[in-house]
Amino acid sequence: MLHNRIFQFLLIYTLGLLLLLAVKYIFGLSDYVIPGFWLLWRTAGDVSVRYAVDGVNTLSVAIIGQMASILLAFFIGIVGRQATWLGTIVKVAAYNVQAYPIVAIAPIIFILLGDGFLSRLFIAAMICYFPLLLSVVGIMSEPVTDIEHFYQQTGRMRWQLEVKIRAFENLSKLTTVIAGSSTLALAGTIVAEFIAANAGIGYNIRIALYQSDLAKILVALFMIGITLSIYQGLLEILGHSVRKAWTS
Repeated sequence: MLHNRIFQFLLIYTLGLLLLLAVKYIFGLSDYVIPGFWLLWRTAGDVSVRYAVDGVNTLSVAIIGQMASILLAFFIGIVGRQATWLGTIVKVAAYNVQAYPIVAIAPIIFILLGDGFLSRLFIAAMICYFPLLLSVVGIMSEPVTDIEHFYQQTGRMRWQLEVKIRAFENLSKLTTVIAGSSTLALAGTIVAEFIAANAGIGYNIRIALYQSDLAKILVALFMIGITLSIYQGLLEILGHSVRKAWTS
């Protein structure tokens, strides 16, 4: 799983880079517009260590934000799984959080929380929260009739058991959604760093953009892709281990 993720990213990145270089040499563009191979190689040697550290910094914020959004989504999904007045109010309130694009309210977040860790964490959690919420609410609201009927008839059904049954029956969906949300969490963190932050790989991309340095941006994109591939691969391995342990 992990090596497949890394191989797929390296293949896509290499093809994209080759296409960019082909455009450069076909149209005779200067290194200022599209950097040549050797300029890109030298730039990678100069900034790769610093960008790797910043990439890990960004990923750590994204992971914490993703964990926060997972906990919140499961809380809303469990509370709102039944069609009661409380469940309806909770779901409506949770959905309305996404009424405005997070990028539109990001300046307010930075004004209130500053340009440090909390702002990046909050935006990362908000961006990956909504897709998680839709999946979790859908799973928790859908009865597993064949199994739940037995416990209801025997009077042994409790909300904890109901949640466990629905989570177990949809474990593959849940692990897939959680692994997929890592991309949104990382994207949210990078967006926060790009808009107004003082650290992280998105902050470096913003500086490179102001400098019109495409070589640095390409190196930063490589660091983003490789760290995300490793993280997603590890999540898939963890999800596979959880499913295996739960079904054994």
